[in-house]
Amino acid sequence: MTAADKTLFKAGCIQMTAGREVLPNLEQAAALIRDAAAAGAQFVMTPENTSIIEPDKPLAVKKAFPEADHPGIPFFADLARELNIWLSIGSMAIRLDNRKLANRSFLFGPDGILRARYDKIHMFDVDLPNGEVYRESATMQPGDQAVIAETPWGKLGLTVCYDVRFAYLYRALAQAGATFLTVPAAFTVPTGEAHWHVLLRARAIETGCFVFAAAQCGTHAEGRRTYGHSLIVAPWGEILADAGSEPGFILADIDTTKVATARGAIPALRHDRPFAEPVIHSLAAVD
Repeated sequence: MTAADKTLFKAGCIQMTAGREVLPNLEQAAALIRDAAAAGAQFVMTPENTSIIEPDKPLAVKKAFPEADHPGIPFFADLARELNIWLSIGSMAIRLDNRKLANRSFLFGPDGILRARYDKIHMFDVDLPNGEVYRESATMQPGDQAVIAETPWGKLGLTVCYDVRFAYLYRALAQAGATFLTVPAAFTVPTGEAHWHVLLRARAIETGCFVFAAAQCGTHAEGRRTYGHSLIVAPWGEILADAGSEPGFILADIDTTKVATARGAIPALRHDRPFAEPVIHSLAAVD
């Protein structure tokens, strides 16, 4: 591998509309992954919930597989090997021994070997103003371990969707050496319209990292809608590619030297200082 091969590569993000059954979703993702690889992508990632979006919680648990039996694992391992790409599967539902699910990311190397896995740490338990209610913790077991994986071009920090609202996770990943961050997602339309672009650009700017954010889009079972707009964001905050609202894929040329350039201009990752817990003053005057 030449010096240029280590600093320049093409990244792709897949945008899809997952349904209620695993095998059709695997095929849908594979077709788009093949298209992205054919267009030159050396690193390809898919959205959160690549293998299934099942809104019925008992059915979601029933349809899930333990990791050892999940058909997506050998399927995507073989695909990464066939296409000779680094393949990040944003997440798949993995059934755990306690009958809960892990929302788990997988990273496969071009040899098809599983290089890293990450369980989503932060659970999306919210009541949106439009009446939508989400309780991921009802079926999901949160992870408790941040994860960084080595790639030929630098270190990749793995996160999932709602994690993006917790800046400390990304700062920790960057300070531990990550130069790229994944944020696969199935963002709702209301929160996506309000916050998606801003949050992803902020995470890139704060860390001086490239951000790869593959997303679900469109209308899923029982009328659930996701925002789309898969993004690739540069360390200075520029949006290099935006997938809009339809299924497909985006590509961007990644120059890893831009990480050092951004961090050299604003070296905030080196400027942490200890401070005491906040002091709350009452309405009374301070002597």
